[in-house]
Amino acid sequence: MTIGKRLMAKTKEQLYAELAQEVEAILEGETDLIANLANVSSLVWNKLPDVNWAGFYLLKGEQLVLGPFQGKPACVRIPVGRGVCGAAAKTLVPQIVEDVHQFEGHIACDYASNSEAVLPIIVNGELLGVMDLDSPKLARFDKVDQDGLQKVADILQSALA
Repeated sequence: MTIGKRLMAKTKEQLYAELAQEVEAILEGETDLIANLANVSSLVWNKLPDVNWAGFYLLKGEQLVLGPFQGKPACVRIPVGRGVCGAAAKTLVPQIVEDVHQFEGHIACDYASNSEAVLPIIVNGELLGVMDLDSPKLARFDKVDQDGLQKVADILQSALA
């Protein structure tokens, strides 16, 4: 046996499994919207590598309004249908964008962001808003990220229902 322990790199699947467990634990018994969104954005921000923004936009009429987040200050209002967040809100389909600069209508809140993942948050059959993650790396998010983030969204949606 060696004196030092060798740290093994975690797979994305392992990382998301741990994140899901942490989200379940922190949301257990809590139904407050703002508290839960704040804690989930903090967990995602602190757990996932190469993410420079993690948070939520909440649906208010025909706009998404900035909610709890971690990262630099962000755009406050996004019209439904505009940009990556607006597209996810309009279609209710997760958006994984490898290069946001190639996404028509992209809204650049932070020019350091190059890729984005956005998932609709639906509670009791109604769109509550979207979970948004940005990265300075091109093509940072893939199908594994989408599946892992969807699990987080599912746990959150259940806690808020």
